[in-house]
Amino acid sequence: MNLGRIASKVRAIFASVDGPTRRPALDDKRRSNVPGLYVIGDLAGAPVIKLAMAQGVEVIETIAKERGPRPTDPDVLDVLVVGAGAAGLNAALAAKEKGLRVRVLEKGKIANTIEDFPEGKWVYAEPDQTPPKGKLWLDGAAKEDLVARWHAIVAENALDVRVEEPLTALARDKSGLFTATTPNGTHRAWRVVLSTGQRGTPRKLGVPGEGRERVYHRLYSPRKYAREKILVVGGGNSAVEAALTLSEANEVTLSYRGDRFARLFKDNERKLAEAVAAGRVRTLLGSNVKEFGAASARLSLAAGAGREEILEVPYDHAFVLIGAEAPVAFLRSLGIRLENEWTGSLARAALLALATLVGLWILGGKSPLAAFLPSAAGAAVAALSLASLVATAWRGDRFARLALMFLAAYSVYGIKFGKGEEFWPYRGWGYAALSLAQRPWAFWYNILYAIAMTVFGLQALKRWGLDRRDTFQTWRYISLISVQWVIAVIVPEILFQWAIRYRWVGESLATNPQFAEQMWRAYGIVYAWPLFFYTFFYDPHVIWIVWGIVLTFLILPVVAIFHGKRYCSWVCGCGGLAETLGDRWRHLAPKGKTSVRWERMQTAVLVAAFVVTGAMLAKDVVGGLSGVAPKGVRVYRLLVDVWLVGILPISLYPFLGGKIWCRYWCPLAKLMHLQSAFWTRLRLSRFAIRSNDKCIACNECSRNCQVGIDVMSFALKEEPIENVNSSCIGCGICVTVCPMDVLTFKPIPKEWSAVGTGAAARSSPSPSATSRV
Repeated sequence: MNLGRIASKVRAIFASVDGPTRRPALDDKRRSNVPGLYVIGDLAGAPVIKLAMAQGVEVIETIAKERGPRPTDPDVLDVLVVGAGAAGLNAALAAKEKGLRVRVLEKGKIANTIEDFPEGKWVYAEPDQTPPKGKLWLDGAAKEDLVARWHAIVAENALDVRVEEPLTALARDKSGLFTATTPNGTHRAWRVVLSTGQRGTPRKLGVPGEGRERVYHRLYSPRKYAREKILVVGGGNSAVEAALTLSEANEVTLSYRGDRFARLFKDNERKLAEAVAAGRVRTLLGSNVKEFGAASARLSLAAGAGREEILEVPYDHAFVLIGAEAPVAFLRSLGIRLENEWTGSLARAALLALATLVGLWILGGKSPLAAFLPSAAGAAVAALSLASLVATAWRGDRFARLALMFLAAYSVYGIKFGKGEEFWPYRGWGYAALSLAQRPWAFWYNILYAIAMTVFGLQALKRWGLDRRDTFQTWRYISLISVQWVIAVIVPEILFQWAIRYRWVGESLATNPQFAEQMWRAYGIVYAWPLFFYTFFYDPHVIWIVWGIVLTFLILPVVAIFHGKRYCSWVCGCGGLAETLGDRWRHLAPKGKTSVRWERMQTAVLVAAFVVTGAMLAKDVVGGLSGVAPKGVRVYRLLVDVWLVGILPISLYPFLGGKIWCRYWCPLAKLMHLQSAFWTRLRLSRFAIRSNDKCIACNECSRNCQVGIDVMSFALKEEPIENVNSSCIGCGICVTVCPMDVLTFKPIPKEWSAVGTGAAARSSPSPSATSRV
C-alpha cells in the first residue's frame, strides 16, 4: 500500500468528525484565518435569533477594541457587514452606535431567511432566560410583524443597507484593507463581518425536469393551493410539515428515500401517522425521484431483493424540501478555512518527524553513529527538523500538527515506560534526562499532568460553567481538577509518605514492605480494575486487594445506578484530561453509525483485561501459565497502558476530540457501561438525559458531544438517552449548550410533554426554523 492510499484512508477517518454542516474555523473572538475577517450568526454556531444578535454586538465590541487609527478616506469603511439577518443588522447597529462607518450588503432582502418562512409563521424569542442584546427588536411575533419592525429600525437608524447586492469576491491587500466586489461595484473596508447564514441555498435532487415552473424548493404560501395533486419530496420536519399543511385542502404524496422517518419531532410523527391513516397523505418510503415530467413525476421504489418498481405520480405542483447546502464553495472563495480541513503533506510530516527522532537518537549517544557523529550534530538535526514541522504547522499543515502531537505524546509515554525500557530513540538515556531535582520522570509527569488539567480545566470551567452560569458544569470541572491534584499528587507524594514516616497507619503497616514500599498503588486509589490494571497482582497487600474488589465490584456498580458512567466525566484522570485539554476539540468527536461500530474495540480490550488478569491470578496454580501470563501482562501494558491510553489518544485530541481512549478502548468505561445498561434494563437506573418538545433541530447538542452521540435524534423524538442506547458519560454539555432548554437530567414535567396548544404551535410549518437566522 503506497503512502497516497494511506493518506486517503487517514483522511477518511478524520472526515468522520464532520457533522451535517461545515463551519468556518474560528477562534473565541470569531476571527477567521483571514486577518480582519470575522464570522457571526448561524455560520458561527448561533442557532437562534437571540444568540445571533448577541454575537453581532460582541464582534463589534472586539473590533472597536482592536481598531487602529480611523481611516481618513471617506470612501473607506470601518466595517463592512455581509448579510442583513439578525446577526448582521445588530452588528451594523452596534457599529453605528460606536461611531464606526458601516455598510451592509445583502444578496436578497432584509431578514431574508425569516422572509422565506411560510406566511403567518410564529418566530420565538428563546432562550427565555436570556435578554436580547443590542438595538434590534426581538419578541415572540408573527414573521410579518417581526420583519416590519426590523425594517422600521433600519430606517430610523439610517443604516446603509444594500439589498439585492451579493458579495462575489473579497481581496485583502498588504496593508490589511479589504476590497469587496459585487455586481454593482466595489466597497473598501478595514474589517469585514460575515453573517450570511449557512442554509441559504436549497439543496436539489439534480434530476431532469427539476427546473420546471411547477417544481419549487421552498413553500411560501401553503393556503393558496387547493384541490390539487401535490408531490412533496423529503423526510425531514420541513417536508413532513409542508405535506401536513397542504393535505388540508389537497391530495398529497410524500416521497422519501429512507425506509423510515428517523428525525421527526414526536408530534410531527404522530400527526403524520394520523394523516396517513385518514388517507390525507400517501407516503412512498424507499423512493427516489428520477424525473419531473410535465404532469407526472417518475419515481423508483424499492421492491425488495434488489429490485425497483417504477411509479408515475401525477402532480400539479411539487415541492423538493430536502434541506439546504452549506456555503462551502463561497467560504473557500473568500479564503476562509473550514473546520477539519486537511491541508499539507503526510509524507513531509512523517519524514520530518522521523528526522527529529533520528536526531534525538544521535543526541542521546546510544546510536551506532555515536562514534562518527557528535551529539551536537544530532541536536542540530532534531532542532532543524522540529523547527520545520512547527513552521509548516503554523502555516496550516494539519499533518504537521498531527506529527507534532505524536512526537510529544510518544516522547512523554515512551520515556515514562520505565528506566532502561524507554522507547527508541530514548532507550538508555531518556528517563534519566527528564528526572530532575532528584525526582524521577514519573513524578514530574504527574505534576505536569495536573498542571495541564488545571490550566485547561479553568478555561473549560469559564467556558461552560461561569460564562453560562451553569452550576453543574462549574462543580464538574472543580471536581476533575481537585481529584487530579489530590489523587495524583497529594495522596501518593505527600500523605502516603507521611503515613509511613509518622506511623499514621500503625507500626505493622508502616514497616511492612508489602504495603509501605508500594506507594505506586496509591496513584490508583480511585481507579478501579481494569483501568488500574495491576490491582490484584504483583504481590499486593490484602488492603489493596480488598479495596480493589470493593471499588470495582461494589462502589462503582452502585454509583452506576444513580450516575451511569458519570465517573468518566467527574472523577477519572483519563477522562479529565480529555474534558480539559481536549475540550477545545470536543466538536471533532467522530460521528455516525461507523464511529459507533468502532466502539466494539472497547469490548475487546475488556475481554483482554479479564483474560490476562485471570492468567496472572492462576499462574501459580496452573503451571502452563507461569510463562504466558507475564508475557501477556507485558503485551497488555505496552499496547493498552502506553499506546491506547497515552500515545494514540493524546496525539489525536486536536483531530478526533478528547474521548478517543474513553470511548473506544477504556475497559473500565465498558465495564461501567454494561453495569449501567444492566440497571436500566431492570428499571432500577436513575440515570438518563430526557427531552421535552421544544427541540429546533439546531444540532448543537450532537456537535458538542465528546462521545459522538446523535443527541439531536433522541431530542427530536423525545426519547431518553441511557446507557442501553448510547455510550453517554453524563458530562451534561448537551444540556448546557442547548439554546431551548430541551434536555435535562431530571424527569420531564407532565405538562411539558402534553400534546396541546403549545406543542401544536411549536410544530406548525418548519419549526426547525422558528428561531433560525
